[in-house]
Amino acid sequence: MMLVACHSRDVTTVSIEGEKFLINGRPTYEGVVFEGKPVEGLLMNSRMVQGIFDDLNPVTRRRFAYADTQLWDPDRNTDEFVRQIPIWYEYGLRAFTLNLQGGSPLGYGNEGWINSAFQPDGSLDIEYLKRLEKVLDVSQSTGMVVILGYFYFGQDEYLTDEEAVQNAVEQMTNWLINKDYQHVLVEIANECDIYYDHEILKPENIGALIRKVQTYRWKNGGKVLVSTSFSGGVLPPKSLLNQVDYVLLHGNGVDQPVDLKRLVDLTRDHLDSPKPIVINEDDHFDFDKEDNHFKSAVEAYASWGYFDYRMEGEDYHHGFQSIPVDWSINSPRKQAFFQQLKKITTGDQ
Repeated sequence: MMLVACHSRDVTTVSIEGEKFLINGRPTYEGVVFEGKPVEGLLMNSRMVQGIFDDLNPVTRRRFAYADTQLWDPDRNTDEFVRQIPIWYEYGLRAFTLNLQGGSPLGYGNEGWINSAFQPDGSLDIEYLKRLEKVLDVSQSTGMVVILGYFYFGQDEYLTDEEAVQNAVEQMTNWLINKDYQHVLVEIANECDIYYDHEILKPENIGALIRKVQTYRWKNGGKVLVSTSFSGGVLPPKSLLNQVDYVLLHGNGVDQPVDLKRLVDLTRDHLDSPKPIVINEDDHFDFDKEDNHFKSAVEAYASWGYFDYRMEGEDYHHGFQSIPVDWSINSPRKQAFFQQLKKITTGDQ
């Protein structure tokens, strides 16, 4: 089965053929094999959800100030982000996760900040869209796929009601269609099984929003590809696995690489037909060891996503999720990931 998010020589497109991702009609990492395992068709990614972050709460906003200016600046954050996209691409990154309601700017947890591209009624915030457009334009020209998350727990509560959530989905998807951003994969909600206020964003109901997005078509007919994610180590319900266009898993909470491979294998067993399996959040590293989550995902033929936040005692240069972010590859952990990424995506030499 082939699901196509459209193809045009003027824009970057992403499509799916069986378990493989294609960019502009060609499999990613075409012909690459790493330690005897195929890499072709995988979508190596990193969690970069704060690329358009802002905090609209004046009480908490000050905690995200840059050390050199003592001010928080959302435009600086996005401008520094987009300058790094071509650099990440050169190392072999082919996708990143961006979220319209961000993710915890401290790594885990929510404490009162307001970060949302949606107004309470579900209409779109113009300032967020300006920053989003910068990211999508540069990623498109670079040939990078964006996994665009719509909702994040701790922020969905700022939408008034269920109707506002549906309105947000409709307006955002229409905006993407009108801009013809065919390199976008939609993720309705990050970890839909925890902490959401609105019933329509919970596992038993989120299928309605997935079906809604699946009715949308790009300008020349291809469907918008959509999924949702669950918390770390959770096997999504079989009904949802077979409804989404591509599967999202999270590796945080999975202690051992062998257990991550087991989760991928179990997920594949629950699919009625082949489709890509993408881990787009995993805070396990050990890139210097023979066995790690990244390599285990490749062994199981699953795409892997790096989730890096600033740990206690670390400075500004660490982490891609903790605000303010230094988007360059300048910490030992970032460097280790990108070196492992380059090694895997160039294959056996």
